[in-house]
Amino acid sequence: MNATEVKTWKAAMPEFREKTDAFYAGELNKGAYKGFSGYYGSYAQKDGKASMLRLRMPAGRVTGERLAFVARMIREYGVKRVHFTTCQTIQLHDLKPEQLYPIMEQALDAGIAIMGGGGDFPRNVMCSPLSGLEQGEYFDALPWAEAAGEYLLQFIDAEKMPRKLKVCFSNSPANITHATYRDLGFAARPDGKFDVYSAGGLGNNPRFGVKVAEAVAPEKILYYIKAMWLTFRAYGNYENRGKARTRYMQEACSGPEAYAAAFGEKLAQVLESGENLDISPRLQTVEKAGDGVRVSGRWVTAQKQKGLYAVAWHPLGGQPDLSVLCRLSDLLGEMEGAEMRLAPDETAYIVNLTGGEAERVLSLIQDDNAGTLFETSVSCIGSATCQVGLRDSQGLLGACVKAVREAGIPDGALPQMHISGCPSSCGTHQTGSMGFRGASRKVDGELRSAFTLYVGGNALQGKEQMGREIGILLEKDIPAFLVELGRRVSASGLEFSAWLAANPQGVEELAAPYLA
Repeated sequence: MNATEVKTWKAAMPEFREKTDAFYAGELNKGAYKGFSGYYGSYAQKDGKASMLRLRMPAGRVTGERLAFVARMIREYGVKRVHFTTCQTIQLHDLKPEQLYPIMEQALDAGIAIMGGGGDFPRNVMCSPLSGLEQGEYFDALPWAEAAGEYLLQFIDAEKMPRKLKVCFSNSPANITHATYRDLGFAARPDGKFDVYSAGGLGNNPRFGVKVAEAVAPEKILYYIKAMWLTFRAYGNYENRGKARTRYMQEACSGPEAYAAAFGEKLAQVLESGENLDISPRLQTVEKAGDGVRVSGRWVTAQKQKGLYAVAWHPLGGQPDLSVLCRLSDLLGEMEGAEMRLAPDETAYIVNLTGGEAERVLSLIQDDNAGTLFETSVSCIGSATCQVGLRDSQGLLGACVKAVREAGIPDGALPQMHISGCPSSCGTHQTGSMGFRGASRKVDGELRSAFTLYVGGNALQGKEQMGREIGILLEKDIPAFLVELGRRVSASGLEFSAWLAANPQGVEELAAPYLA
């Protein structure tokens, strides 16, 4: 974010205040306000009595300075709720205007972009959370992702796109950021280059991305981003918002091959324009020695830097205890080079820690951390907060975790669930091993809260698969279903993934009595 952008965006703040004051005074309806406020990274929450603010964290990187800013805002303005999102941003919730306005101004002053956090704009660029630190990665994608994020800011005030644009980078076939099925994804290769995928996405009419380029030198990625922007503007649907996401361009261009050709034409246009978009970002180095203390455990990952560790922190539903978050910020201020990285499954990794530092972090977060794989389940913010949400995904997750804990289901018997409150798939329910999507079902003439169950999704590069839609379960029955499933898997002596492989129809058979 450069000085010109900051100046321009700060100059737009008085209009935001004016329209927001009008909304809270009842002079502007929710739909009109949403269409305006998304540009500023803020939306009114469902009840219309408070707002949320989305802070961009490029490539999911929360430096010590950025985390300190968040902690300071929590303390100074009494922020009540924070959410680590599936797009690697930090959302502040339940904000009144007197909290919202100064936080927005100070975020810009602190170099934290908020503009384009909602609406029809390039969104936060995503990256594998342990990029540059992870043993076995193909190469460090983080510097390239950060450079892409900086470049994309210029399109926020450029010609309008049909809808939002999500760009991401992955450092290995683990495909944590879903690079092969985002609007534009850069997937690392063993030879130090990227394969490029385009026009993918989940939600209604889900599509895996089209491979539009192979073996792209990292220095050339901005040419592909510019080509994506041009392609979206040329072939995106400006008439029907329901079909305005990039995945529909595969159909608009008469299939994946024709879409790849259309993208190639726009790429050639960019290359022939003479515009120099070559980049050479400074590659990160971690110059920190270990202290000889060795740590291990399910929440600890040894980095490829000798003697350094990453600690995983997964607060339930990606909503951290704010006292823990603030104390963590204070603690990292004492640790050279330590920072936080956000993951698309709402996990936060605290990285570049010596063994002794890792032990201190583990001690701090232990009471606010998941205890099992199941407790790392992913949930969007849900209908209690989100205007477009259909069901309370966070409420369902809390009820399921409570039931599974009380039943004593052992770790590994249930998978990491992915829960979306509506078809938008913010919880990526379609490619999780088990997913739920908000739904409704009439029972005795009364509309009841329910979720559609999906099983068998896979996000791994080269093995991508959409989950099978099993059917609809009433929300009240899902905890009991999961307890029964956990007991069945536990009795087999297998973990869930192995049990499912051995019993491909096992979930369907167990779910049958629960289907509404």
